[in-house]
Amino acid sequence: MKSMFAAVVVFAGLTGLAAAQAPVAVVEDVQGTVAGVEFMDYVAPGKVIKLGPNGAVVLGYMKSCWRETITGVGTVIVGAEESMVHLGQVKANKISCDSSHSRLIDRQVGESAATVVRGMDGKASTSPQFTLYGLSPVVETTGRGKLVVERLDVKGERYDVDLTPASVVRGKFYDFAKTRTTLRPGGVYAASLGSKRAVFLIDRQAEPGLSPIIGRLVRME
Repeated sequence: MKSMFAAVVVFAGLTGLAAAQAPVAVVEDVQGTVAGVEFMDYVAPGKVIKLGPNGAVVLGYMKSCWRETITGVGTVIVGAEESMVHLGQVKANKISCDSSHSRLIDRQVGESAATVVRGMDGKASTSPQFTLYGLSPVVETTGRGKLVVERLDVKGERYDVDLTPASVVRGKFYDFAKTRTTLRPGGVYAASLGSKRAVFLIDRQAEPGLSPIIGRLVRME
């Protein structure tokens, strides 16, 4: 079994498997000694992650909606819907996420979907592109400018955020949970930044606070 796992690691490294495929998971947390990824990295199948002493990593798979917490000294290989882990311990559970949202993380599709969506009459569309299962979105942005999140189905609810280096994580992720800002269950919202726009629905059973990132991620890049 060890030799087979080692062969998979070597194969992934030699073929550049991870670089050739679209991302399938988000790194939701990193603790201790972890080599190969950082918090909020997108990772593709074949990506190798090594855990050192006290190392821990949380991966959220965007298509399968599996969320894995992997601990202990060992090696992780990212798969299409779940990880292959050698020596480390895995705790995995299914969480609420919109599996169709995973296609937006592919850069080519994501850039197309994040631009302003317009209807046949030339007006911006109000039809949700995906559903969020957390009340406080994590919005991927350009890291500068004014981010606006506005409710479309009910007037009067709007949030304006002046993005600063201190307010975004890794230069481009703005987390509404950090300011305890919550949207309304069942609401339809548009997030916009310059010419970029994404329309989404908040599930009626959406969770408050720091819920799993793959359930509340909005890509604006």
